[in-house]
Amino acid sequence: MDELLDLVDENDIVIATMWRAEVYAKKLSNFRAINAFLKNSKGEVWIPLRVTTKRVFPLHLDMSVGGHVSSGETYDQAFVREVQEEINLDVTKLSYKKIGLFVPHKHGVSAFQTVYEIDYEQDPDFNKNDFIKGQWMLPQDALQLILSGQKAKGDLPKLLHLVYGV
Repeated sequence: MDELLDLVDENDIVIATMWRAEVYAKKLSNFRAINAFLKNSKGEVWIPLRVTTKRVFPLHLDMSVGGHVSSGETYDQAFVREVQEEINLDVTKLSYKKIGLFVPHKHGVSAFQTVYEIDYEQDPDFNKNDFIKGQWMLPQDALQLILSGQKAKGDLPKLLHLVYGV
């Protein structure tokens, strides 16, 4: 299913809208996205494995939550929506923090993306259309798994480094 995305300039100001399929076909990186990590009191993050039917990055490790910011939507609105859709949690009832905005031209990520961290202690009730399974691991262990050959979305190792310093 396609969706309209806002395209932004280097200052994250909306300059146009375009269908997601066209954004990907043109290999653009000036669209908005959100990512979030579930983090427990042991310092572990919940890292899911994507289903085989995903159009991009099937059977790859992923951030705990990730998604596009639809046209006209704010990062925070997309965060609330994506957390509900992907891991069935109402973030308005949880402790979370906004880590910050990471951008392609400064951080080498695939889109303009705000990253969040959610305090959570148990396995989430994840959407089986998005993920096969997930596991709790320290950020450095997740990065080591990726470096040893486990496939992962391109931004996962970058965000583990930017957010957790590994």
